[in-house]
Amino acid sequence: MGQPSNLLLKLSRRLFSEERDRDAFVAALTTPQAFPSALLWVQPRPQVVPFAIAPPLAWQPAWVDRLSGDQRPGRHPLHQAGAYYCLDMASVFSAAVLGAIAAPVESVLDLCAAPGGKSLLAWKTLAPTQLWCNEVIHKRVRILISNLKRCGLTEALVFNLDPQVFAEQLAHGASIVIVDAPCSGQSLLAKGDAALGCFHPVNIKKNAGRQKRILASAAQTVAGNGYLAYMTCTFSPEENEQVAAWLIKKFPQFTAVEVPALADYASPLVSFPCYRLWPQSGLGAGGFTVLLHNRADTAAAVNLDLLTAKGLKIYSSD
Repeated sequence: MGQPSNLLLKLSRRLFSEERDRDAFVAALTTPQAFPSALLWVQPRPQVVPFAIAPPLAWQPAWVDRLSGDQRPGRHPLHQAGAYYCLDMASVFSAAVLGAIAAPVESVLDLCAAPGGKSLLAWKTLAPTQLWCNEVIHKRVRILISNLKRCGLTEALVFNLDPQVFAEQLAHGASIVIVDAPCSGQSLLAKGDAALGCFHPVNIKKNAGRQKRILASAAQTVAGNGYLAYMTCTFSPEENEQVAAWLIKKFPQFTAVEVPALADYASPLVSFPCYRLWPQSGLGAGGFTVLLHNRADTAAAVNLDLLTAKGLKIYSSD
């Protein structure tokens, strides 16, 4: 067991009022564990699933299986055939807010899409007519396209654009916008991965600033009566509740939406509805999620031709 840093201990005191909860949180991050994988079925589930399946959770979609024990679904022929996508249950938790939206929807834009799990979850949950997947980091675009292609999303469009371009050229044009934001990645520690400087105030402040910039563009892209889903894989309030509160203040047409399936996971740090999965739960490495509704009656301005006219390359997943 690694020794907790003073910054981690300080964070635990901010997050939990009870000492036992602080100790459990710190232990989860300093003693990494292997979390069981989940399968997102993009093809019909076979009558006999070749894996040991754990009981479903209240917020788990019917087309997701939670595996039990140490299994390797990524090595099975069904994976190569595109029958399912492997992901962490923390990702399923974050995307569970999408279940509070009535399906089908016209369009979904995933602004930080690679490697593709949230896009696939949105596609299964919301059955959008249009699915737009954006990844700012160029080297990750190929991974995103490969995963979408393997899973059969050949009609999805993949972009490699700054989020501000969508705010300008797709203003109020997306029914749903997903921001799985780049963050300090504190939950990576629970899986034994490296996240250097993840508790340092300078790093946290830098990430919060980047998240706000992305969300400001996202807010301008959401159609009237549409939704913005914001999520991270970190624990600092500066990157989670405080960022969501900032967005609600800056864009008062947005209000946080209650998600009944996640009621037991409501954050105790703010009065508006948002949700946290803790690493000590044993369900996943942890994360934060909130669903925001755009109450404004704003006309859409969808014009993909303008994006191509600007000379910005659009990749099709086919």
